[in-house]
Amino acid sequence: MIIRGGIVYDPANGIYGEEMDLFIEGGRIAEEAAGPELDASGLLVMPGGVDAHSHIAGTKVNTGRIMRPDDSRMGTEPRNPVCRPCTGYTVPNCYAIGYRYARMGYTTAFEAATPIINARHTHEELEEIPILDKGALTLFGSNWTVLECVRDKDLAKLAAYVAWGLRASRGYGVKIVNPGGGEAWGFGANVKGLYDTVPNFDVTPAEIIESLAKANEMLGLPHSIHLHFNNLGKPGNYTTAIETLDLLKGVQASRMRQVVHIAHMQFSAYGGTGWKDFESKGPAIADYFNRHSHATMDLGMVLFGPATTMTADGPLEYANSRLLHAKWANCDYELEDSSGVVPLVYGRKMPINAIQWAIGLELALMTKDPWKVIMTTDHPNGAPFVNYPEVIALLMSRPKREEEIATVHELVKSRTALPTLEREMDWTDIAVMTRAGPARILGLEDKGHLGKGADGDVAVYNLRPDEIDPSRDHALVKAALAKARYTIKGGTLVARDGEILSAPPGRTYWVDAGVAEADANRLMADLKDKFDRYYSIQISNYMVQDAYISHPNVIRAGLQVREGEDRSSHALAREA
Repeated sequence: MIIRGGIVYDPANGIYGEEMDLFIEGGRIAEEAAGPELDASGLLVMPGGVDAHSHIAGTKVNTGRIMRPDDSRMGTEPRNPVCRPCTGYTVPNCYAIGYRYARMGYTTAFEAATPIINARHTHEELEEIPILDKGALTLFGSNWTVLECVRDKDLAKLAAYVAWGLRASRGYGVKIVNPGGGEAWGFGANVKGLYDTVPNFDVTPAEIIESLAKANEMLGLPHSIHLHFNNLGKPGNYTTAIETLDLLKGVQASRMRQVVHIAHMQFSAYGGTGWKDFESKGPAIADYFNRHSHATMDLGMVLFGPATTMTADGPLEYANSRLLHAKWANCDYELEDSSGVVPLVYGRKMPINAIQWAIGLELALMTKDPWKVIMTTDHPNGAPFVNYPEVIALLMSRPKREEEIATVHELVKSRTALPTLEREMDWTDIAVMTRAGPARILGLEDKGHLGKGADGDVAVYNLRPDEIDPSRDHALVKAALAKARYTIKGGTLVARDGEILSAPPGRTYWVDAGVAEADANRLMADLKDKFDRYYSIQISNYMVQDAYISHPNVIRAGLQVREGEDRSSHALAREA
């Protein structure tokens, strides 16, 4: 395929709005190619979008669907010769997820959290999502084996367990949610700070976070730890956020990337002593990121309208249900973690919601380096992902922000800095925040750019960047980004002007990390005992088998990379 004459934004390769042709051969970007041509003359061209944090598969997503029959009706789309039936808005079904991302020019999305024990379900749903390449982050923050290794200060065994857990779940990276809080929640409690003790294990959240970060770097995983702070969603929690970030300043990255990625930062940038004096601390958080380079974040942007909150932070969702008098679901995953689901509606005239909306924009606009902050809505917690064009329009246009501020609760003007912010992002910023940045943060070397050998994932939009002013023409920006002129996935034209033309299966990324055989053997003896004594299933029925992933993309790490061997990881698989 040849894409002719587009105005290309590819920041990873130093291309900032150049008119050029793109060539795709064998599903990858090439120096030349033969084949059909697409006319993109004068149109905006970027790599396919990458969503690094979204809740798109697994039991909590299915729980949300069950709890929201009303939501199912909101997003109904009939089937056609290409598309299967679609339902849902905040919690769309698998087919709708793939089609809707592709319509916006996105080609990759990662599920943000799955317990190992539920990973088969997660992969069954990922398999059903068409078009997108995807992966899933594995939960480790309240896992019994993790807590014991941290208590015993056995980093080698902890690294072996992380490697085994990623292989067992076919997971991509280490997700930590309210570390220690999921285990405490099994006893009706929570951890309130970095140095609270987790019941029955005599460890603290600080020890859990630091130990998992070090184990992550021992294994040389492509992605850093992916962290959901303690005290998330509570007034005054910005102090916990900064204290936790400081904790990790001394950890050395094993790759050219961050040491920690912070999930949905907006929900941890809160000031005040309670909801009555609740205020933004977005400026304080942005200032921290401007002064330090060991961390990155995604926004977790809140938009007005319906949402379905879901997280492995069970205590948080219980608190949400009581605060909002809303229906609530909670799950406890044996020795691994907890979760909760609460549907809600964000209101423009609700002071808390209006301030939350402003904080997300503050974080993006006040963090000077766009490579440190990527765009998400923590789908479907802050808003469904189909609203990304709205967020982009707000970031690119101060007049649009002023129009919106005039419609929201007046406390936005006194308790946030948003009304004073003049910055308007440009297309380079947007390409970084939605393409190059997420790919770099995840460690996806073939995504987020258009250099030779990159995946042939390209988005072409009905916008002429040389002719429009996004500040003034923000409505055009929003409309164009909602329906790409062309979405090309791996060299295949999958969408045109919002119509899905083809629905090929995507690949699933997971990480196979090797460890020393002695550590693997120590671990397996412990795991066999745990499964015999505590788990409801046998270890032989626990791991995700290859049959669950039709199109795998396996990333090697650990000893397999350092020493060119894969002996130990496959020994773990044989033992299991």
